Amino acid sequence: MTAARLGALAHEDPSLHSLAERLLALAEAGLPSMYLPDADTFVFTRVGTATSGGARRVESRGTSTRYGAITALGARYLPEERQRPLFGGHTAAEFTALLVERLPSVTNLGDAALIAWAAAETGHPKLTDALARVSALDLPGRPQYTVEAAWVLSALTAARGTVDVEDRLTAARERLLAARVGDGPLFPHATGPGLVPGYRSHVACFADQTYPLQALARLHASGSDPRALAAADACAARICALQGDGGQWWWHYDARTGGVVEGYPVYSVHQHAMAPTALFDLAEAGGTDFGPAIRRGLRWMTDVPEISGPDGTPHEPMILEEYGVTWRKVFRGDPAKAVRAARGLTTRVAPRARLTPLDRLFRPLAVDRECRPYEFGWLLHAWLGGLGR
Repeated sequence: MTAARLGALAHEDPSLHSLAERLLALAEAGLPSMYLPDADTFVFTRVGTATSGGARRVESRGTSTRYGAITALGARYLPEERQRPLFGGHTAAEFTALLVERLPSVTNLGDAALIAWAAAETGHPKLTDALARVSALDLPGRPQYTVEAAWVLSALTAARGTVDVEDRLTAARERLLAARVGDGPLFPHATGPGLVPGYRSHVACFADQTYPLQALARLHASGSDPRALAAADACAARICALQGDGGQWWWHYDARTGGVVEGYPVYSVHQHAMAPTALFDLAEAGGTDFGPAIRRGLRWMTDVPEISGPDGTPHEPMILEEYGVTWRKVFRGDPAKAVRAARGLTTRVAPRARLTPLDRLFRPLAVDRECRPYEFGWLLHAWLGGLGR
């Protein structure tokens, strides 16, 4: 694999380059078992379960249109002969065509936006129809979840060289930029009131930051937009400043203050895929190069301080080639996500409150033994993609 991002990593840190190549090989090996050929769709998740004899097996559960679209966005960078095993014999473009044909039955804005984005990137002839479905689900004036609003902007940006989307693009851009609280650098969980209960409306997640900054960076790359690039850069600078000492990308932020509400869980997909793909896109669009933060985050995949012994070796690896998975996250294991709930409620009225005794009571020692297709889709996108490709 010789993509530019991988090539740069080989120069900067050969050991991390080996880790990235290991993960990419795992994605190609693991995705075929996540595809359901009879239904031409992807599973929702693969779950590791213990057998009565103490061994472990991995079971498939549910299905997901969204995860299929993300997988297509990443796998399209592979040579076609290596795409086919991932999609039951289809290429990424052929699988995207299946998703486009199913769009009339898609009712979720995020799913439709991802399919339209994939259609734009693969040159699907019915791109206009795909974008029309997005418009039908994205009613003017209605607030949307920030992640889905960002995907709408990314889809329109990808399509702007083929279809006239400028009016819709302007509206999608303004919606994202206006969603921020005051002059703060972080994005909230929703673009307007009504979707999130008031007591936690200040709490935003990591995905609420990476997808908007990626979309705005891509927008600038498609046609000069300094304001969009500045917003993406500011968001990236803030989450990088908050990155943990072990390279952790934290989970919940206060969109008002730009601080961390609760760090855990730490998700593998954030470490090896979502942060890299967003930050790489930002740098390639002309923004700040946050390469050191990308590398610190990637190293967490093997150097996991939360579950490591005195010698630094994790008591359980996060990367498991024998099952074709990376385990999903490290978390506190607190009942009913009590720490997140307590910190969310407390910081609503006392933004600087930390409730530090909770860190001692509920230490992040648990591993979530799941793996979802989109994790590998964004992994491929992060390390094989690029705005110049």
